[in-house]
Amino acid sequence: MGDYPLIEDHGLIGDLQTAALVTTHGTIDWYCSPRFDSPSIFGSLLDSEKGGHFKVSPVDKTYATKQLYMPDTAVLVTRFMTEAGAGEVVDFMPVTGSTATRHHRLVRLLRCVRGTLTFQVDIAPRFNYGRTPHKLNYTERGAVFVTDDLELTVHAVREPGDARLVPQDLGDNDMHFTLTLEAGQERGVVMETFADGPPRHIHHAEYMQLFDDTVQFWRNWLSQSRYSGRWREAVERSAVTLKLMTYAPSGALVAAPTAGLPEQLGGERNWDYRFTWIRDASFSIYALLGLGFTEEAVAFIGWLRDRVHEKAGCDDGESGPLNIMYRVDGSSDLVEETLDHWEGYAGSRPVRIGNGAATQLQLDIYGEALDSIFFAHQRGIQLDHRGWTSLRTLLDWLSDHWDQTEEGLWETRGGRQHFTYGRVMSWVAFDRALRLAAASGRPASMARWNIERDKIYEQVLARGWDPERKAFVQRYGSQVLDSSLLRMATVGFITPDDPMWDSTLAAMDRELVNDSLVYRYNPEASPDGLSGSEGTFSLCTFIYVDALARAGRLSDARLVLEKMLTYANHLGLYSEEIDLTGRQLGNFPQAFTHLAFIDTALTLDAELNRARSSATSHRARAPESGF
Repeated sequence: MGDYPLIEDHGLIGDLQTAALVTTHGTIDWYCSPRFDSPSIFGSLLDSEKGGHFKVSPVDKTYATKQLYMPDTAVLVTRFMTEAGAGEVVDFMPVTGSTATRHHRLVRLLRCVRGTLTFQVDIAPRFNYGRTPHKLNYTERGAVFVTDDLELTVHAVREPGDARLVPQDLGDNDMHFTLTLEAGQERGVVMETFADGPPRHIHHAEYMQLFDDTVQFWRNWLSQSRYSGRWREAVERSAVTLKLMTYAPSGALVAAPTAGLPEQLGGERNWDYRFTWIRDASFSIYALLGLGFTEEAVAFIGWLRDRVHEKAGCDDGESGPLNIMYRVDGSSDLVEETLDHWEGYAGSRPVRIGNGAATQLQLDIYGEALDSIFFAHQRGIQLDHRGWTSLRTLLDWLSDHWDQTEEGLWETRGGRQHFTYGRVMSWVAFDRALRLAAASGRPASMARWNIERDKIYEQVLARGWDPERKAFVQRYGSQVLDSSLLRMATVGFITPDDPMWDSTLAAMDRELVNDSLVYRYNPEASPDGLSGSEGTFSLCTFIYVDALARAGRLSDARLVLEKMLTYANHLGLYSEEIDLTGRQLGNFPQAFTHLAFIDTALTLDAELNRARSSATSHRARAPESGF
């Protein structure tokens, strides 16, 4: 088994149609093109020998490395320090437009900032997850890697008087060369898919224009943020990360730009997350509108409306009128297969592409979709007639099908159950639909929706509450706790000061919380059809903070949040889970985690400000004392 970087030892760059991961040692070990969900070009993250990479590092093996983003941008800088000199590689992808394209550029500028530094550069693509061979056509101006389906062109950033880059050992159809620079010197490459012409020399002025345009794009975009709270730097980095995971042509947000990263090292919980979940898209609307990014929220609402309309009128009790996930273009072909020729990250097999959970029945997505649409409506983003008509059809389907077993929020593969969270969110769907109908005066089956909403409420109180545990439980007939239920007070199913909620939160404190980190549930107590265990779930930690804040436990909430911030990587990025040693696990970075953090930061800021205002008002009214 080869050497693998830590999952958290990566930064993310992208152009709003695809993205790449760059290690702290200067290696691009994950890059798919032309879309997030396309086959990989570089994939050594999942097989260090067969996956392919684009490596830039000092020839001197004794060096220190640091990594940072240029402030308020997605331009990544990886720095190398040696005794002989210091240098850096600046990585970015010029932003594409909102029209889907096969043409993408990845820019890598190498510079020396002190002394002398010799870089080793290795460009070794492995197309189609390492399954498609390629040829290398080399010229004095660059090179082209060629397959039957894709061309990858490498242009040199070079002035006329600069020494040529002389490749070494082209026999393996890869590029290898060294480059010695002195303080103040810069060189680089622009790697381009489906270039308009042959390799060419790119002058430094052209490179600087690409750089300046990219920096300006990100700074202009981020300037729209209205957030000025206590965690501004972390919140804005999360916002940029979410934007990097957005597919501009459709407005869809991928759950993560990666596939196959394990939830347990050596285990089988290795999923492909390069798709758009209804749940994630819904959560993104809260976060983006909360920060002031209206354009993105409108795009997500449009994407969601189109998915609802596609299957409106479908009487499918198996999976429902909505799939739980889609490709970024809205298509639903997500057939799951395994890459048996790859060993997986640090030997974690199988490596899966596609996702077999796509057609599961997960009833909670209807509540999340309706809640986000209602939230957007309150902020002036309203559904058109076509959207409302499709929504009515969806609610009529839910009226007939909410009272059945399902796979649940966590995509379990151990059989369908009556999950309490699915019922709670079905209640949310009807509740928000009734509010929307009342607010807009549009026609609706309000009498029926009201009956179904009340039925769900009574059922959850009767069957989702365990009197022995004094807690709401994961599924009917069990005593297993589930951290998804931390959202019950957030969505208004129960008030934060209800004794039933207080005892539920206390039970979760005892069983699911480990030094501020939160597990989804206990797989041993609630078998999910998969072997092995997993780490704490970062999303759940953030919604735990939200629950604590709403329950008035502000000191606890703030401490847990501050602890959680220490688990972010050096760039402020989070994967899906955290293990007992503090290492990040699962696909990286994960949109759901960053969405939950933004939402939690907004909630906790508001609660802390409210408490401060109340305390100030109380002091102002207090009578004077003393002589």
